[in-house]
Amino acid sequence: MPSSLAWARSFLFVPANRPERHAKALASGADAVIIDLEDAIAPADKLSARQTLVQAFAGLDMAQRARLLVRINAAGTPWHSDDLTAMQTMAAQGLAAVMVSKAELVQTLAQVAAAVGPACALLPLIESVAGLDAANALSVCPQVLRLAFGHLDFQADAGLACGLDESELVPVRLVLVLASRRAGLAAPVDGISPGTQNTAQLSLDAARSRRGGFGGKLCIHPAQVAVVNAAFVPGAAELAWADRVQLAFDAAGGGVFSLDGRMVDAPVLLLAQRTLAQAAAHKGV
Repeated sequence: MPSSLAWARSFLFVPANRPERHAKALASGADAVIIDLEDAIAPADKLSARQTLVQAFAGLDMAQRARLLVRINAAGTPWHSDDLTAMQTMAAQGLAAVMVSKAELVQTLAQVAAAVGPACALLPLIESVAGLDAANALSVCPQVLRLAFGHLDFQADAGLACGLDESELVPVRLVLVLASRRAGLAAPVDGISPGTQNTAQLSLDAARSRRGGFGGKLCIHPAQVAVVNAAFVPGAAELAWADRVQLAFDAAGGGVFSLDGRMVDAPVLLLAQRTLAQAAAHKGV
């Protein structure tokens, strides 16, 4: 499965029926692009959108295909089975991953995994209370690379009316972070920020996501990509601190030591090493 998606920060949605936007999305600076067969496509257009996607995908090079995901329609909808057939074809041609919308059942992930084969990753999208309840089980299914959070759908399902800071969702997000950690997955991907021109709010949202243990964020407009990418890369001050911790640890021979008047032990070292790893993953990006 594509390791680059494990470190991806920005996942940019683009409608399946707009092939002229697919290459533009790939050139937007987004780490990954999600071609959407679900919410972005009206029911009457599902068939033509799927056909358009399969044709357009065949025209992309392998490097582009390795950064592409497809969000398929949920199990139980009239389009799910045909989506799986299309994903089987695209997976054989190098599709990186499938985003499974409304993920709630282990059986659904098993069916998708069987259709696409072991080289194609799965990203279950948790969008309901039932999906949250199943987070631990879903996270250990074969081929699952990361969990993703569809927080707007989740709010609707749970009957929540969140404020701008979404403090009501703190415990929900923590469940996904902990489930990912237990399963040894990459950090989960947080939901969208709907205000495409509200850069200040997007920056706050993305910073909250990173503080809360998420490793990336869904985007709905190319203008959001740069802000999200920047939010998930350690800043200069963070990086300098992590370098100093690592150097001091090496000089101390691996024991507990003091830096700037504060004790540094294994958990602090782990945080510093994680910071350095995040920076290294996106060096030159």
